[in-house]
Amino acid sequence: MIHGAINEEERSVRFQHTVALLRDPDASFTAEAIYTLSDLGGAQLAQFRALWGEMPVARRRTLIARLVETAEMNFELDFSAIVHPALDDPDADVRAAAIEGILEDSPRRVIERLMHIAQGDPFIAVRAAAVKALGQFVLQGELGKLPETLSARLQDLLFALYGDFSEDLDVRRRALEAIGNCGREGVAELIREAYYADELPMRISAVFAMGRSCDERWASRIMDELSSERPEMRYEAARAAGELELRPAVARLIELAYEDDREIQEMAIWALGEIGGKQANRALDQLATLAASQEDDELADAIAEAQSASSLAGEDLLPLFDFSDFEDDLLEDEDLLNEDGRLNRRHFSYLDDEDDERDDGDFFVVLEEDEDDDLF
Repeated sequence: MIHGAINEEERSVRFQHTVALLRDPDASFTAEAIYTLSDLGGAQLAQFRALWGEMPVARRRTLIARLVETAEMNFELDFSAIVHPALDDPDADVRAAAIEGILEDSPRRVIERLMHIAQGDPFIAVRAAAVKALGQFVLQGELGKLPETLSARLQDLLFALYGDFSEDLDVRRRALEAIGNCGREGVAELIREAYYADELPMRISAVFAMGRSCDERWASRIMDELSSERPEMRYEAARAAGELELRPAVARLIELAYEDDREIQEMAIWALGEIGGKQANRALDQLATLAASQEDDELADAIAEAQSASSLAGEDLLPLFDFSDFEDDLLEDEDLLNEDGRLNRRHFSYLDDEDDERDDGDFFVVLEEDEDDDLF
């Protein structure tokens, strides 16, 4: 318990101070007050719930958002006693914020509640948020951590929402993203369909789903989208490359790690950490030096996390997919060879320009899109 270091009397005093602060509409939420609201139970929880109904809606919104944000930074804190009931708050913004705080270890009743919200909430943003949150439970079902009947019902719901063209686009695309977590027959066809949709948001969600699918068939499409003109597409492609551990994407991810767009930069850094290997590690070291010279603590933290992930992966471990067959097929194409039989550098950029010795996995393939791509 997070409060084990203080006795019950002191905890009670702190809680009453927090109650007084919550009653004051002009008082800011202090860190101590937020921490005091973790692991509420018994009489204190009953007192908080009575107070919750008296708080102005703007203050409820701010408090829920602050609790969710704090929990994301400190996994030892547990605000579920507050967040779960907030799913039924009369204010749509409070409900949406509470959904952001739903974790994968939530009880079945919370999953059932999210499924109900996804189908029946009158506000699009709330339905979309619920569908997005359900994606983590699709994955739990695939891992055997949910009852089979509940997992099947959940997948049926998401397939139905995606296929309902009367539903809002944002709800449908979140349903596709959630579906990407399951290995059910027909998922690949839905992802492909969405990738060629007219709406850009749906195409972006298709790339997101590609990353979640653990399916190497999407490798070439993800590689293409790393150079998309759309920053939001580059962002999702970087995420997908990291999730699929696409070693051939490292060179392009290094370029993205130096983009001015901070979100793309941080996602590319995360992906480099997921993929690992000598070239990714060298790039992360260089980025760490740059962040230190610029006194950019936020970027330094992101790089440190990526370095930690990369070290856990280890250079000697195999990537998620073996691209050797993909590379061999490329080498059979005479257009990829110079007259002397060597690789045409118009198509290949080496990842490790400093080393004379190069492994089979050290090159990054740059190809124009083939309309007859048989990966689909």
